[in-house]
Amino acid sequence: MPTPQELAADFWKALKSDMTVMLGISGKDDSHTRPMTALFEGDEGGPVWFFTSVDSELVHGLGDKTSRAIATFTSEGHGIFACLHGSLTVDTDRAVVDRLWNRHIAAWYEDGKDDPKLVLLRFDPESAEIWKDASGMWAGLKHLFGSDPKEDYKDNVAEVRL
Repeated sequence: MPTPQELAADFWKALKSDMTVMLGISGKDDSHTRPMTALFEGDEGGPVWFFTSVDSELVHGLGDKTSRAIATFTSEGHGIFACLHGSLTVDTDRAVVDRLWNRHIAAWYEDGKDDPKLVLLRFDPESAEIWKDASGMWAGLKHLFGSDPKEDYKDNVAEVRL
């Protein structure tokens, strides 16, 4: 039975490996989440950074302000699921751009770090609900021998302050 801190550590490890979240602005009726490559520094914790374009729906939805945002995550093997809430804002910190820049990001911007379409988004996660998949073979065997799957699963989910 993982602790909330262990679930959070598992989430950050999986995000660092898989790097893709569905990101959207909260509270907008016509806003959809979009797949975005998540970047962060260190082993755990925010902020989470996203490179995008000035003409993206996220940037249009933000304008010049900070908005509430939601990010959802599923790890590659479906072992970890998460839903994060926090704030999203355009950030123009060139030092962060320099630190996070790599050849995969460069492929999207003709003028490199000076491309006029380049936008860096900063997501500051505040809370998350994280689930660890409890439906594997071990869970199936336990169920065959009378274990209650609802009881077993409740220890594989946690609400975490980030």
